[in-house]
Amino acid sequence: MTRRRPPRHASADELLTELGRLTEQALERAELQQARVELAEALQRELLPAELPQLPGLRAAARYAPARHGLNIGGDWYDGFPLPDGSLAFSIGDVQGHDVEAAAFMGQVRVGLRAVAATAADPGQVLSRANDLLLSMDTRLFATCSFLRFDPVTRELAHARAGHVPWVWATPDGRWGLGEDEGGLPLGVLPDESYPVTRRLLPASCAFVLVTDGVIEGPAFPISAGLAEVARVTRAGVDAEPAELAAAVIKVADLTGHTDDAAVLVLRHDLPPG
Repeated sequence: MTRRRPPRHASADELLTELGRLTEQALERAELQQARVELAEALQRELLPAELPQLPGLRAAARYAPARHGLNIGGDWYDGFPLPDGSLAFSIGDVQGHDVEAAAFMGQVRVGLRAVAATAADPGQVLSRANDLLLSMDTRLFATCSFLRFDPVTRELAHARAGHVPWVWATPDGRWGLGEDEGGLPLGVLPDESYPVTRRLLPASCAFVLVTDGVIEGPAFPISAGLAEVARVTRAGVDAEPAELAAAVIKVADLTGHTDDAAVLVLRHDLPPG
């Protein structure tokens, strides 16, 4: 009968050595993750526009806030640019996913929207063609988006959205509401998707506020409550400068305890004198 050797118990020195090895690995992973977070935030901020276009009668401002704990940075954007016919285009959106990959994909979406809008100013067509363009890239990511076109001659604001959260509008005389226009699926989900367009003739004075869900949704804080708070802030600051209103709206994200990054886009229309 063969006698089995009793199991060898690790010595205290060996246990300490193993603990040190595991601690070193954990620190390396933490440092790598922190480096990715810092790279994502730097890439994110570098890809956002330094300024937004303005026209007599329409002023724009925006704000961006990274995720509170840094792990969910990357993917939210805002943008604004002139179109060949003299109108202005604006977009705001949110890429599904986070980190460097989402920030890089966000840049591709922004560039894609700009490229398509140069030849198809209608917001619905812009989103439809951008959707097909993103699908051709064979990526695993998708993005929600709102795309707007302002015509300074007719004062018409045309809007289409791809799975994005509603906007908030308000006027100095106390009127306000949510822009829950019919929309289509997020960009990059299904081919040949159509995006209905809503057209509004802007009143003499009004403010439009568009946000990503990082502003209005958080742990135990539903989107409906976040939208209600954005509406309250918008109505209270409808006469403020666009930059001031954008700064006030982005603070709603602090109330929600947002774990996602957040973006705000404000459009302020005032009929020019004369």
